[in-house]
Amino acid sequence: MSENKDPHVAQHGKSVEGVKFVYDFTEGNKDLKDLLGGKGANLAEMTNLGLPVPPGFTITTEACKVYLDSGEEPAALRDEVSAHLDALEARMGKKLGQADDPLLVSVRSGAKFSMPGMMDTVLNIGLSDKSVQGLAKQAGDERFAWDSYRRLIQMFGKTVLGVDGELFEDALEAAKAAKKVTVDTELEAADLKKLVTKFKKIVKTEAGRDFPQSPREQMDLAIHAVFDSWNTDRAKLYRRQERIPHDLGTAVNVCSMVFGNLGPDSGTGVAFTRDPASGHQGVYGDYLQNAQGEDVVAGIRNTVPLADLERIDKKSYDQLMQIMETLENHYKDLCDIEFTIERGVLWMLQTRVGKRTAGAAFRIATQLVDQGLIDEAEALTRVNGAQLAQLMFPRFDEDAKVSQVGRGIAASPGAAVGKAVFDSYTAVKWSRSGEKVILIRRETNPDDLDGMIAAEGILTSRGGKTSHAAVVARGMGKTCVCGAEELEVDTKRRRMTVPGGHVVEEGDVVSIDGSSGKVYLGEVPVVPSPVVEYFEGRMHPGADDADELVEAVHRMMAFADRKRRLRVRANADNAEDALRARRFGAQGIGLCRTEHMFLGDRRELVERLILADTQTEREESLKGLLPLQKQDFVQLFESMDGLPVTIRLLDPPLHEFLPDITELSVRVALAESRQEPHENELRLLQAVHRLHEQNPMLGLRGVRLGLVIPGLFTMQVRAIAEAAAERKAAKGDPRAEIMIPLVGTVQELEIVREEADKVIAEVEAASGAQLKLSIGTMIELPRAALTAGQIAEAAEFFSFGTNDLTQTVWGFSRDDVEASFFTAYLEKGIFGVSPFETIDRDGVGSLVKLAAKAGRETRPDLKLGVCGEHGGDPESVHFFHEVGLDYVSCSPFRIPVARLEAGRAAVRSQGSDHR
Repeated sequence: MSENKDPHVAQHGKSVEGVKFVYDFTEGNKDLKDLLGGKGANLAEMTNLGLPVPPGFTITTEACKVYLDSGEEPAALRDEVSAHLDALEARMGKKLGQADDPLLVSVRSGAKFSMPGMMDTVLNIGLSDKSVQGLAKQAGDERFAWDSYRRLIQMFGKTVLGVDGELFEDALEAAKAAKKVTVDTELEAADLKKLVTKFKKIVKTEAGRDFPQSPREQMDLAIHAVFDSWNTDRAKLYRRQERIPHDLGTAVNVCSMVFGNLGPDSGTGVAFTRDPASGHQGVYGDYLQNAQGEDVVAGIRNTVPLADLERIDKKSYDQLMQIMETLENHYKDLCDIEFTIERGVLWMLQTRVGKRTAGAAFRIATQLVDQGLIDEAEALTRVNGAQLAQLMFPRFDEDAKVSQVGRGIAASPGAAVGKAVFDSYTAVKWSRSGEKVILIRRETNPDDLDGMIAAEGILTSRGGKTSHAAVVARGMGKTCVCGAEELEVDTKRRRMTVPGGHVVEEGDVVSIDGSSGKVYLGEVPVVPSPVVEYFEGRMHPGADDADELVEAVHRMMAFADRKRRLRVRANADNAEDALRARRFGAQGIGLCRTEHMFLGDRRELVERLILADTQTEREESLKGLLPLQKQDFVQLFESMDGLPVTIRLLDPPLHEFLPDITELSVRVALAESRQEPHENELRLLQAVHRLHEQNPMLGLRGVRLGLVIPGLFTMQVRAIAEAAAERKAAKGDPRAEIMIPLVGTVQELEIVREEADKVIAEVEAASGAQLKLSIGTMIELPRAALTAGQIAEAAEFFSFGTNDLTQTVWGFSRDDVEASFFTAYLEKGIFGVSPFETIDRDGVGSLVKLAAKAGRETRPDLKLGVCGEHGGDPESVHFFHEVGLDYVSCSPFRIPVARLEAGRAAVRSQGSDHR
C-alpha cells in the first residue's frame, strides 16, 4: 500500500507512527480482510466493481488492536479520520450533522470473519435536536426525520452508553399502545417526537448524561463502542463456538447513510444469490418497505419475500438481480447481500460469501463446478467434515403419526426434539443438567447466543431466513424454524399458544423440522439420514430432493478420494463393525481392541486367568481363550480381506474384567451373614484388592501385562497367526499387524517381539503358510515419543494413541477433568477447544511430529498412523497430513468425515506449496 499514488492517500494516509489506519472505500479490495475486515474489504471490492455503494471509509483492525491493547486509540487516528471525513463531506456536498442539510453516517463493525449480530452498529449518526429539523426539510418528510432520530437515540443509548435496550422497547410499545397501532410505521411524526423526548430522558436517567448533540462526539464514541464490542461476552462466546482467533480485532466502517425509511418507495432487504438453506438457484431473501436494515435482521417486523420486490419496484428489482449475478460470478460463490432502496434508488450496503446449511454447501459446490466457475480442488475447500457430519444426523419419520401445530420458515435444517424453554438462561441451565431443549423466542438477539448454543434447536414467531436466529443457527449447524406467526410466544409467562388454543408450557416437549419449517407437539420419531443410507449402500444418487443431496455428497467424496494422500482406516473390534466400516470406505482396520473380545460370556475364563495360582491353572485358562480369540480374528480377516488389520494386544488393567469392588464386597458380606458358600466370591474380592491401583491408567496395563503374566500375549499372537493361516488356506488374503500397547522403552518391545516371532514361526511351520505378520507399537507415552528413534529399531510401524498421549502429556485423567474443570478452561480461553477433541498442536502435536521424524530416520519405510479419536476430527486430520502420517483410523461413522478432510488437507497443502 506504500506505493499507492492516490493524492488523497499521499496527503493524509500516514500516521505519526508510519502506519496507515484509515482507508477510503476506493482504496481497498476483497483480499484485505485481515486489515479492513470482511465488510470493509467487500465494500471496497464492490466500489471497485462500479456498483452503487454509498461513499465511506474503513478504520483498520490494526487501530482496533492498538486501542484494545492500550485502552487508547492510536495517536494519529483522529487526524486520519478527520481527513477522510473532510473528503467524504466534500464529495457529498454537506457536513456531518449540519443544521440545514445534514450528512448522516453509519458506524458499523466488520471483523475478518462474519460474526452476525455479535458486535455493534449505530445508524443515523449526525442527528441532533437541530439537524433533525434540517433532515425533515431536506427530505420533505417530518415523520421520517423523527423516526431516524429515535432510532439513533435507541441504538446509541444501548450500544454506546450501555442503557438497557428493554427500556427503549417498552417505551416504543407503550407509544404504539397509546396510539392503538401494532407496528411502528403507524406512528406519526408527533408520536415520534414524544418518543424522542422519552428516549432522551431514559438516556439521562440510566447513563447519567445527556444524549450528545455534537455529531463528531457521536461518531467518535460510536467508533470506540465498536472497538469495545470485540470483547463483549457474546462476541467472545461466538468466537469460541466458531473457533475464531481472539486477537484479530474488528475494523470499523463509516458509511454515508442512505434511507430505507423514507416511505413506501423506500425499503431495505437482504438477498442471497442462492437459497442458503437448500442451495437451489432462484430469488431468495427478504424485503421490508419503509424500514432500515436493522429491522430486517432483528426480525421485529415480518418481511415479504424478495420476489415481491418485482411487483413493488420493478426497476430496482431488475437492477438488483443483475448485481447479484455480477457478484456471484465475481466471488464464484453464494453471496449474501444487504441493500437499501431510497426513493427508488438502489444502494449496496454489504456483500459477503454467505453462510449456508450443510446440504446447501454440498449442492452449491457441485453446481459451481458444473457451471465452470470453480474446479474440483476449489470445491473441496467449500465444504467440510463438520457439515458432512450434520448431513449424517437422523431426520423425522414422515410416516409417523404427528400433531402439527404450526409452520414457519425453514431456516436451518435438521430434526430437533426437546423441552420448550423461553429464555437463554433456562436453556443453558437445563442443558447442563442433561436435558434436551428447544429455545422458543419471539425473535432472538445477540444476548441469546449462549442459549442458542445450548439448545437442540431454535423456534421463533418472527423473522425470516435473514433474521438473527436464522443466520446464527445456520452458522452453528443448529436446527431453526423462524417466523412461525401463528404461534403466540409469551416469554414473560413462559408459554406458547398454538392455533386452537392449546398452550405449550415450559418443559413440554416439542419437535421442529428445520427442513420443512413444521412445528409439532411431543416427540416425533426419527429415521436415518439419506446420506447414511447412501454410505450404507441402501440409496443411490437419483433425481428427487433427497437423492440430489446424495448425488452432491457422492461427487464431493469422489473428489476427496482422488485428491487425498492419507488413507483412512477404522477402529473396529468385530466383523459387524468391520463390514460397516468397509461400506463407509475404510481401507483397513487401524485399531482392533482385543479387550472387547474378553467380555460377555468369556468373562468367566478371564476371571479364572486372573485368579490362577499356578502355572497349570493359568495355561488352562489361556487354552480355553485361544480358540475363541482365533475365531474372532478369522471373522475379522474375512470381513477385511485384502486390507490391513491392526490388532492391539490386551491393554487395560486386569481389574476392569472383575466385578465392582463395592458390589463384590456386598455379595461376600451377604453370603457370610447367611452362612452361604462364597469361596469364589471371596477369591475374586481378594483379587480385586490385590489388583487395585491408585491410578490404574498408569499402572499394570499394556505391554506390562504381557511381561508379567506369562503366556498372555503369546496366546493372542498365536490366535492371530493361526487365524491368518486358516484364511490363507481358504484362499483369503489376511494382512495382520500386531500392535504392542503402552511401550515406553525399546527393551519392552524387543522382549515381546522375540516371543511373538517364535510363536509365528511355529504356526508357519505347522501350517506351511508364509504369514508375513508385521509387529509394531503404539506411541502413547511421552517417553516413547522422545525415544522413537530407538523404538523404531524393533517396530515396523507406529500408531499414535493420541487419547493416552494427550492424558500423559497434559497430566489429565480424561474421565475426571472433562466434567470438573474443562468448562471453566474453555470459558476462560485457556482452551479454544478440548485437547481430547482436536489435537493440541503445540504440545501433543510436537511429540507426534518429533516421533514420526525420529522413527523414519531409523527406519525409512516405517508405517505411521493414528488411532485415537483425533483420527476422525477434521482439524486434526489436517495436522496428521502435514506431519506425514500414512493413515488415520477412526470410528466407522466418522470415516466419511476423515476421507473428506484428508482430501481437503491435500488440496490445502498443494495450495500452500504453490504459493
